[in-house]
Amino acid sequence: MGLFSRDKPKIKIQTTKKDGFSGWLKCTHCSELIHVNELQQNSNCCPKCDYHYRLSVDERLKSLTDENSFQELFGDLESVDTLRFTDTETYTKRLANAKEKSGHNEAVIVGTCQLNTFPVALGVLDFNFMGGSMGSVVGERLTRLIEHATTQRLPLIIVSTSGGARMQESILSLMQMAKTSAALAKLSEADIPYISVLTNPTTGGVTASFASLGDIIIAEPNALICFAGPRVIEQTIGQTLPPGAQESEFLLKHGMVDCIVNRRDLKDKLAELLAFLIPATKANASGSRETVTAQAKEK
Repeated sequence: MGLFSRDKPKIKIQTTKKDGFSGWLKCTHCSELIHVNELQQNSNCCPKCDYHYRLSVDERLKSLTDENSFQELFGDLESVDTLRFTDTETYTKRLANAKEKSGHNEAVIVGTCQLNTFPVALGVLDFNFMGGSMGSVVGERLTRLIEHATTQRLPLIIVSTSGGARMQESILSLMQMAKTSAALAKLSEADIPYISVLTNPTTGGVTASFASLGDIIIAEPNALICFAGPRVIEQTIGQTLPPGAQESEFLLKHGMVDCIVNRRDLKDKLAELLAFLIPATKANASGSRETVTAQAKEK
């Protein structure tokens, strides 16, 4: 053995995974390289530009609810192919694929939970299930959740991410706009607060119904919020829209949403709003505001 020779290291160092993925991603917004671990530790937001990537419904529930407090409701309701709809494939096949991809049986999960100890009725749409589209079961689950919130006097929160009404159900999906809106009107008559959270994207019939009917409407940063997409509008009117015309910041400036909240602050912001809104609800349930105020002063 020569004076300057050495044995090769016996420890095998693997710099990339077998499939070639090293864990590094290119941010679709700022084009900076970020590691998947950084993304996960930062609530699925880019650590460089804070672009908010989508969360799965399970990640969203985990981020908003107190540990082990979520109790799902109406999960037995599932879509059926009433119209025997077929485009490039049958609706039945699309539903089966969506269930496999998302791990859930429909595009919305509803139930009750604790949010920073506040009891609430919560609905979360799942973009992984056919783009979070609103079909008959999505509308029915949300309507039943709203009615449950009304009878139990629970504040309501719905987190929306959707491509709109589900085309495979035609007029049946459009009817859900009226149904959910009517249920929310009764919730409002009962003086029970409803907070709507809009995430990227919230479009079509969802935007045109329950998503825009909140007593307070919160949006995540840079979320696309619209009825028809920018390309469709530009083709229709023959003009180019202003930059960011259908994003959260533009809508806030023009009064369409009440505030923009970073995802990491969303749970605390919701708790802050509930603390402000719930006492008024309790006052209406137990007697007049004046009576409750007088009792508080005596104490």
